[in-house]
Amino acid sequence: MEEAVTAAQLRERGNALFQAGDHAAALAAYTQALSLCEAGPERAVLHRNRAACYLKLEDYTKAEADASKAIEADGRDMKALFRRSQALQKLGRLDQAVSDLQRCVSLEPKNKAFQEALRALGSSMHEKMKTMSCTDSKVQQMFQILLDPEEKDADKKQKAAQNLIVLAREEAGAEKIFQSDGVRLLMQLLDTAKADLMLAALRTLVGLCSGHRSRTTAILAELGAPRLSAVLGVDHEQVSLAACNLLHVMFDSLKEGLQKDFRGKEDAVVLDSSKDLKLLIKHLLELLALEGASAHGRDNALNLLIKVVPRKSPKETNNSMSLWVIDQGLKKILEVGSTVCGAPGSLPVTENSRMSASVLLSKLYDDLKCDAERENFHHLCEDYVRSWFEGHELAGKLRAIQAVSCLLQGPSDAGNRVLELEGIMDSVLSLCASVCEAHQLVAVEALIHAADKAKRASFITTNGVSLLKEIYKHSERDSIRIRALVGLCKLGSAGGTDFSMKQFAEGSTMKLAKQCRKWLCNETIDAGTRRWAVEGLAYLTFDADVKEEFVEDKAAMQAMFHLAKSEDRSVLYAVASTLVNCTNSYDHEEPDPQMLELAKYAKQHIPEQHPKDKPDFVKRRVRKLLTAGVVSALACMVKSENPALTNSCRELISRVFLALVEEAEDRGSVVAQGGGKALIPLSLEGTEVGQTKAAQALAKITITSNPEMAFPGERVYEVVRPLVSLLHLQRTGLENFEGLMALTNLAGISERLRQKILKEKAVPMIEGYMFEEHELIRLAATECMCNMAMSKEVQELFLAEGSDRLKLMVLYSGEEDEKLRRAASGTLAMLTALHPPICKRIPQVTVHWLEILQALLLSPSAELQHRGAVVVMNMMAAEREVAELLIASEMLEILSVLAKDKDKPRVAQAAKESLAQAVAYGLIKPNPGQE
Repeated sequence: MEEAVTAAQLRERGNALFQAGDHAAALAAYTQALSLCEAGPERAVLHRNRAACYLKLEDYTKAEADASKAIEADGRDMKALFRRSQALQKLGRLDQAVSDLQRCVSLEPKNKAFQEALRALGSSMHEKMKTMSCTDSKVQQMFQILLDPEEKDADKKQKAAQNLIVLAREEAGAEKIFQSDGVRLLMQLLDTAKADLMLAALRTLVGLCSGHRSRTTAILAELGAPRLSAVLGVDHEQVSLAACNLLHVMFDSLKEGLQKDFRGKEDAVVLDSSKDLKLLIKHLLELLALEGASAHGRDNALNLLIKVVPRKSPKETNNSMSLWVIDQGLKKILEVGSTVCGAPGSLPVTENSRMSASVLLSKLYDDLKCDAERENFHHLCEDYVRSWFEGHELAGKLRAIQAVSCLLQGPSDAGNRVLELEGIMDSVLSLCASVCEAHQLVAVEALIHAADKAKRASFITTNGVSLLKEIYKHSERDSIRIRALVGLCKLGSAGGTDFSMKQFAEGSTMKLAKQCRKWLCNETIDAGTRRWAVEGLAYLTFDADVKEEFVEDKAAMQAMFHLAKSEDRSVLYAVASTLVNCTNSYDHEEPDPQMLELAKYAKQHIPEQHPKDKPDFVKRRVRKLLTAGVVSALACMVKSENPALTNSCRELISRVFLALVEEAEDRGSVVAQGGGKALIPLSLEGTEVGQTKAAQALAKITITSNPEMAFPGERVYEVVRPLVSLLHLQRTGLENFEGLMALTNLAGISERLRQKILKEKAVPMIEGYMFEEHELIRLAATECMCNMAMSKEVQELFLAEGSDRLKLMVLYSGEEDEKLRRAASGTLAMLTALHPPICKRIPQVTVHWLEILQALLLSPSAELQHRGAVVVMNMMAAEREVAELLIASEMLEILSVLAKDKDKPRVAQAAKESLAQAVAYGLIKPNPGQE
């Protein structure tokens, strides 16, 4: 009888917590009450209440299970039926949800809430059924409107097109269009050459091909690769982009087929996708060198090849597609890369085309696995450059030099090799002095790219500096002077951040930087030329004096951010490099003091740091960049779907973000301007260093901000994987610590987030850090485990056979470090409340368990006392044998004293409940003076 009263008290406590909005704590109270409750009807109510908690915590599977248990006890329990219908609805089982709601209405016909819910659910099901039944006629009707030359109502046509696209996104709708002769009709829409109809057709085809290999193969056979390639090459930018999107979806669907077993019914239709893939790639390569193709079409073809040809990671062993593309198409890619704008008969290109060609060449070169493959690549490049350089007069030499520039910006090893070819370097130097602006531009750019590469640097320093100075001083054209200036900047920054290794006279870098800023702010100069001013700053900002002047010039900063958001994406790397320099977010290698002494003794050069690169200066620069709007510029750069956003460029942006969130007070403004959103893709894609820096920036934000506000909606779940990556053993101690702190914050928010952390296999890693020697990491791991222990799966781990998890938690509750004791005893309090079998295990894990609990109860810290008292209360309630062990010790005396302590009401209440439980078991006699 007494036991039922205790369960009833817990139920009341759960009700109060639920009303207060603390659903996780209410769930814990109901769960504990269930472990104490024997009576069927009372258990049914507790299951029903837990279902309400699970609905609030968005765990619909458990909500349905608990509601079902309540219904098993009482089939007329309307609250349980209604809650189960809500859970079923969220789980997509609409027919079962309707059945439960109908039962509710029949039990209580006048209940408006039941009637309304049934009506809403019924109408959504009816809509679904209706849509399915009349899809056939709808498809025909839509095509009829779109293909009718007499139909003049533009709105009607637009609506039909939109309906068709939406229908194709659903599997049933896509199949219906496909079966209704849809591909032939879509082909007719493409052949109309009207942009709006072509867009509708391409977007509908995307729906038909997404994730469906056999349908994609059939569509490709009917449409033909030449037609798709021709649509990609049209002059209309949006149509070309839509065709690019369709081809990307087709590649993905066909590639999936290569990686899957051919066992399914759908896959049995097609046995080999590689022929189709090669056919599409062959036409993309042909499009590159096709004079009739548009500049945008050419860019889209390059972007597609970058995405679909090279392997995504070295773990994939097969690089045959890259080898095939190099053999079939390397020269076609170089055709784009060597195009001299404005020359007679040159291919139409955009300002991004040559950069895209460089990126593709670089990715193909990086995908090679052995020296023989690389040697073949070099020979093909050398043959191409020679073919233009020899016997083609001046126009051919320009093409050859432009090809060298393209290679130097991409696979620089190949660029250096062709630079060694006889006569190339001499031609570059002589053309630098050309009277023709276009020729001089090509040569100066080639010289600048060559100056970047260590192999040629000494030769160029000897021959190029005087030449570039002459051009800079005497040229009348800004476009030439700005490039010559960048060449000088590159050569002038050869000492990097080493303050004592500067090639130019004192103050000349400042003059060059001032000129770069002046050009950058001059809007009468075209954006392509102003980009070179940023290139110059990317080198000059190695100098701390230049950084300081740059951040004082708000107009220059904003002009640079404006360029970063512009169409010309080739400026991204230069902007990111300048910002890395200004924020000092490059890697600093601290020299070994002993080696420094040796170097001094041997009179060797010792790198020096500029006084203005000290932390206070860096902090001020970061503030000024934030005020000027650096975050929105970076967010815009990350969104760029452009090949110029390479992995190394992503890494630079991640470095800058990490520097921007270093100070806790700056994190709110970084989030407000879109920094949190931009960091998620950076943490999931790119170099390992870049991903780690972005993940660390996310951790810093998560530690000091409310994660649900910093990452609203579904975005908060995307943060989990990057944070878990910080727990890997190869990460630094600081990264481990910040990852644990951030995960602790997330684990305390909701069950769904804890499930996501579990899914990312973080729990074993968190456990590992609980054994860490560093006390802060050990504490952070224990606190994280405390929040994770709210999950049933984690509670079960503490009872696993042969595991020391529980033992460690008990022992940590007796450690000297008060923070660690607080975290461990808090975990024990939660575990014993949520999972009563743990109470029985505690006496078995260590002989010191009793003295540890007594020490908690006698602690001067009220918080530790309360945690200890809750653990004892839960253990007393769990089992009579455990209660006997506790009462047989000095625990009875301690509890008796604590029960009378009016200064600590929470501790006194727990002690009283423990003593009441002992009375209920008959272990002690009730004190007549007690309530």
